[in-house]
Amino acid sequence: MMNWQRAAFAGAMILAAGSVQAETRLTYKSAKTGTSYYQMGVELSEAVKSATEGDITMTVEESQGSVQNVMEVRARGGDYVFTAPPSLVSAAEAGTGPFEGKGDAKFSQIRALFPIPSLTMHFVLAGSDGPTALEALEGKKILLGKGSFGATEGQKYLDLFGLTDKVSIADAELSNAGDALKNGQIDGFVTAGSYPAPNVVEAAASQGVRILSMSDEQIDETGQAKVIIPAGTYPGQDADIATTGLPVVAFATTEMQDDTAYALTRAFWTQRDRMAQTAPWWGGVSTDQVADLGTLHPGAARYYDEAGVATAE
Repeated sequence: MMNWQRAAFAGAMILAAGSVQAETRLTYKSAKTGTSYYQMGVELSEAVKSATEGDITMTVEESQGSVQNVMEVRARGGDYVFTAPPSLVSAAEAGTGPFEGKGDAKFSQIRALFPIPSLTMHFVLAGSDGPTALEALEGKKILLGKGSFGATEGQKYLDLFGLTDKVSIADAELSNAGDALKNGQIDGFVTAGSYPAPNVVEAAASQGVRILSMSDEQIDETGQAKVIIPAGTYPGQDADIATTGLPVVAFATTEMQDDTAYALTRAFWTQRDRMAQTAPWWGGVSTDQVADLGTLHPGAARYYDEAGVATAE
């Protein structure tokens, strides 16, 4: 091989190595396949790839839920991004709740990047006409589902507001709520998800429903954050709906490089409006939520400082 050929070959290898180093591959873990949160992960992955021109790519992994997402921090590295409520991360750090006896030093390395759509409580009753206060559940047969945040929180509210003995709980899976409502097997259902929730949209479009609102006093009593579902979110919804929600956040750990966390956070916010045009649930996310995220990753904090976004730090 002649000298110029060797030089050209060496130069090509250097360029190739540089291109490999420039590409950052991440894993994003959120929820089960087929759920709205899994779909959000797909949308976010596409948006990040577009915003960074392919410099950052994210592979979306199926998850069984937020507890698993947090637990996997113990075996993951700097390429791991996951979603969870901030309260669950706090429980992991403290070794309480589902993490009792399962503490790990890596839990203290978890850092927030940006908010994603909240788990919003929906109390849905058949029929577009009628009272819309939570007390409208009295005398109704309601489907709560099993094992989900919505089911647990829904039962908590029934107990909290003296409705437990005034409603009948249907024994069925939440996935059957739409058909059961349509067939008259139930009068309503409770679900938690980002709005607009697909199962609520389907029920509202097919037969007409009303989504119940909570008073400020009731919301305060639940201890959860107040969420307003804007008028027009669902077919036939003419007024805002006041309900509660559980914040959900995208997290990484301090093992992620600061520049990567910065670029990922910047990509999210520069693409948020575009994502909201095709998937309205992203419209419920705003920079006003950043101050409540908890301890930020240094790379994310740098982005918010440059963007003039208020943070808790």
